[in-house]
Amino acid sequence: MKFRALTISAAAAGAILASSPATPQQQQPAAPPVAVPPARAKPAVNPPADPARPPVPPEIPVALLVDLGSGQTLFAREAERRFMPASVTKVMTTYAAFRLIGEGKLSLQTPVTFSREVADLWAGEGSTMFLQAGDRVTVGDLILGVTTVSGNDAAAMLGVHAAGSPEGWLALMNENAAELGLRDTHFGTPNGWPDEGRTYTSARDLVTLAEAMTTRYPQLYRAYVGHGGMRYRNIAQNNHDPVTGRVQGADGIKTGYTRQAGYTFLGSAERDGRRLALVVAGAPRSAVRNRTARDLLEWGFAAFDSRTLLAVRSVVGEARVQGGASTTVPLQTATPVLASVPRGRGAGEATLTIRYRGPVEAPVAAGQRVAMLRVTLPGQEPNDIPLLAAEGVPRANPLQRLRNGVAGLFW
Repeated sequence: MKFRALTISAAAAGAILASSPATPQQQQPAAPPVAVPPARAKPAVNPPADPARPPVPPEIPVALLVDLGSGQTLFAREAERRFMPASVTKVMTTYAAFRLIGEGKLSLQTPVTFSREVADLWAGEGSTMFLQAGDRVTVGDLILGVTTVSGNDAAAMLGVHAAGSPEGWLALMNENAAELGLRDTHFGTPNGWPDEGRTYTSARDLVTLAEAMTTRYPQLYRAYVGHGGMRYRNIAQNNHDPVTGRVQGADGIKTGYTRQAGYTFLGSAERDGRRLALVVAGAPRSAVRNRTARDLLEWGFAAFDSRTLLAVRSVVGEARVQGGASTTVPLQTATPVLASVPRGRGAGEATLTIRYRGPVEAPVAAGQRVAMLRVTLPGQEPNDIPLLAAEGVPRANPLQRLRNGVAGLFW
């Protein structure tokens, strides 16, 4: 089997396009948590920005900005470097809960009693929702406490309720990481509490996680991420998210800090259907992290435009098939193929290359992932997009095998 590549010109691509009340063990039950909406960000102006001058100071060791629509990396510094995520760990806790809810295995309305065992470990420990032993809240309340005020208590209780034990929840978090292909990620804690380095991730993996959360569970994401704060037990707390309410279109996602990890943020913003995701990690001060996150998002929207290279289900080429009724199978895009190009410039410099290991063994099912389309733009990292079989190819009958054998003499 050989690796095969076919380059498509930009001109050819252009042608193809033509909640239960709480009842704790106190005399006065605590009212359910109340989310506080974020402030309204000023309308985006998007003044011209230089694509060659990203606003990331040298004291930021890890940073990444990706256009989730095109999949292209707009800026990267040590994107695959492993680091301790601190409370950004809770993004996987949230994602794991969203997935269980989506599968019908967990309900937002289910009441949960904050147990004495979890309270002894986490009540008032670090960032907290201020839960007390005996408090009755819902699964949705706990998720809100995790996403909005980074409650260590809420994250631990959510995991114990959903999986039966902390160990079971960690196993589920790591299973999700494996399913998403997070090769530089492992979880040893549900909330990011220091654990001697057993919990680690990379900027690239966090962006992949953000993409999965926003695309697979958009309704849950909008309902539980990006609030300005929350109130529980008559205690009002603000969300430390540095972009929501400050950057137009920003809606989260999660900050993190420990002495060992420094100041970290995984964030996202969407404008006119175009979503960017960013990571800033290991910053020496919160002010540096926050300013860089805001500036980097604004730069991404101002310095780059999104261009459509290919429409959904565009047939872009073919792959060779071995042992099939046909010797080739047409390849088509599963989604629109977009390119992030410097503002004011077209996508004519884009190079599209079909890449696959072939010939592909028959049978081939219609819709089967067969190849990748690599999009390359000058000065940017290549981006690979799946290509699907546009039609099925069954195994060859004896006569077709004979024909294929003769034809193979001329390949």
